[in-house]
Amino acid sequence: MPTSTLKRPPAEARGHEKYERLIAAAQALPRLKVAVVHPCDEAALGAALEAAALAIAEPILVGPRAKIAAAAAALGADIGALRLCEAPHSHAAAEAAVALVRAGEAEALMKGSLHTDELMGAVVARDAGLRTARRLSHCFVMDVPGHPTPLIVTDAAVNIAPSLEDKRDIVQNAIDLAHALGVGTVRVAILSAMETINPKVVSTLDAAALCKMADREQITGAVLDGPLALDNAIDLGAARIKKIRSPVAGQANVLVVPDLASGNMLAKSLTFLAGADAAGIVLGARVPIILTSRADARLTRLASCAVASLVAAAERARRVMPEV
Repeated sequence: MPTSTLKRPPAEARGHEKYERLIAAAQALPRLKVAVVHPCDEAALGAALEAAALAIAEPILVGPRAKIAAAAAALGADIGALRLCEAPHSHAAAEAAVALVRAGEAEALMKGSLHTDELMGAVVARDAGLRTARRLSHCFVMDVPGHPTPLIVTDAAVNIAPSLEDKRDIVQNAIDLAHALGVGTVRVAILSAMETINPKVVSTLDAAALCKMADREQITGAVLDGPLALDNAIDLGAARIKKIRSPVAGQANVLVVPDLASGNMLAKSLTFLAGADAAGIVLGARVPIILTSRADARLTRLASCAVASLVAAAERARRVMPEV
């Protein structure tokens, strides 16, 4: 019995010029040193090897040597030239990969064949993790057919029911990501079910507060507006019909959702109904964290690595900029 009646266009039939530009930009940078956590199946190891083959990444394989070797054999790949850090199981691999980052030997983490919660547990561990003052949040960088630019959707994977304080960090993480991707003017739409403030709909109040935070420079680097419904956030015609005058309405390139459920549904709707691809990354830790899925297409996995490379390059540039 078929598991789904929805048919996405085949990858070769969909335009991927936005992801291809991201990959080309990453190829112009030094290879990103990535600790690949527990790459013990063909999909996880293959993603790292593909990024290495395109000169995007320099993978450090972290996990059980025998299982990694078996995955490489199944791929017909030679991993003899790659660094391999032995770890007996997935939990130990997550801790060892985090230790590589703390020692300055890796600039990013990449999820292999372990559960996301297991990896993130090592990242947020109080004594040995990679926490910063910023809350961690997830972004999808979505390549939507027919849409002229990549669309950043946040947060669809980490923060279940974020508070207003959490949303401030979620928004700032997304803005910083957009700048790392080379977006000139970052236009952030704070989404809700409506574009007017309704005290009974908490997401509209949060949207208004976030916009005022931007006015007071508690959020920087972008133009914010909200609450906005999805239609008038991304469609100029819908914004004009509703007489919304805003530099964001109709041309948002960052969409901030009220909670994880709505973000997950938005991202999957774009993926399965509009043929979009979704490169995933977690921000707010000391280094970017690449989240890939076994269901991801090859180009999506490579785009996730490219996004992490661009984020890491932006962070390097920020560290060396002189104080003003």
